Amino acid sequence: MQCDRAWTNARLATMCGDGADRLGLIDNGVIASLDGRIVYAGPAASAPNFAGAEVHDCEGRWITPGLIDCHTHLIHAGNRAHEFELRLQGASYEEIARAGGGIVSTVAATRAASEDDLVAGALPRLDALIAEGVTTVAVKSGYGLSLEAERRMLRAARRLAEERYVGVTTTFLGAHALPKEYAGNADGYIDAVVQEMIPALAGEGLADAVDAFCESIGFTNAQTRRVLEAARKAGLPVKLHAEQLSNQHGSALAAEFGALSADHLEWLDDEGVAAMARAGTVATMLPGAYYFTRETRLPPIAALREAGVPMALATDCNPGTSPLTSLLLTMNMGATLFRMTVEECLLGVTRHAAQALGMDGEIGTLEAGKACDLAVWTIENPAELVYRIGFNPLHTRIRRGH
Repeated sequence: MQCDRAWTNARLATMCGDGADRLGLIDNGVIASLDGRIVYAGPAASAPNFAGAEVHDCEGRWITPGLIDCHTHLIHAGNRAHEFELRLQGASYEEIARAGGGIVSTVAATRAASEDDLVAGALPRLDALIAEGVTTVAVKSGYGLSLEAERRMLRAARRLAEERYVGVTTTFLGAHALPKEYAGNADGYIDAVVQEMIPALAGEGLADAVDAFCESIGFTNAQTRRVLEAARKAGLPVKLHAEQLSNQHGSALAAEFGALSADHLEWLDDEGVAAMARAGTVATMLPGAYYFTRETRLPPIAALREAGVPMALATDCNPGTSPLTSLLLTMNMGATLFRMTVEECLLGVTRHAAQALGMDGEIGTLEAGKACDLAVWTIENPAELVYRIGFNPLHTRIRRGH
């Protein structure tokens, strides 16, 4: 078999198993690639001859797919450390937002920043993710809240893939908060989102998907529906921030539109779980926000598990509610706070994260035909990736075979 690189003497967690072994563990495995794509991933005993390949002896280390952070807000300006202080003094996220803080307070800083400023600010956050084996990251806009500023954010997000060897997908989140110029006129702002912003940004190829914040302090179910309809008209898949602070039945709405994912979900009800299961919508868990805002209501993990809804995990890296840049810590949080299993956590940052981006045909598992995005770990068992706190056992990260 023709290949240009091979990784031998490795233990594999392919993430493409089923039944009792969904991690697809292989004790003595080999991966081979050609032109950045996997041509073989399996037992060494069944591997074909890879004559002429550049061979890397992994010395018994574990290989997983490159990790995927499927929900971030990496592009933003400023920080909200003062709001962190206020929360410690007893103020709720909702109270801070209604007083003009929260998302809107980041808008002013982001609008004032240049594209270069936004890229420079995001790179240290991205570098932290890359250092832990992340090969693909999803970046949302949503702190511009005008066509010009949202366009600048999405352009900055695209540039991250030029500044670093990493895959970047972009999501337009114009319906994230109500800008001050539309105070008291949420419907008018949604008019601008659906009539002006989505058509323009889709036409320019800057957005890979569309998201919205369906919430008591965000946008109503009816307003969110208009955003999802506009996205569908523009040919873009949808995602949704749903059921974080209250049950607005956003998850069922997202499922109605065949959403790739619904994210947060602390207030998700049985109807929403069933709708997501029918639609194949991924439930993206964001334990960083749960932890940082001192939330006490847990998402219905057991109900999602019972219904067979795929669960992803992501950092939700953002300045106000989850200033988190460690996907390894996110897995530990998913396990300790949400009681997700090791298997669920590992699938949540690989196979199911890819599904949450609509990229499961390209990344997220180790199998022939997929991109050769790998993370090589100095560990004895994959559970260590979930178990440890503040420890990074990454040996090397491979993207597109390099």
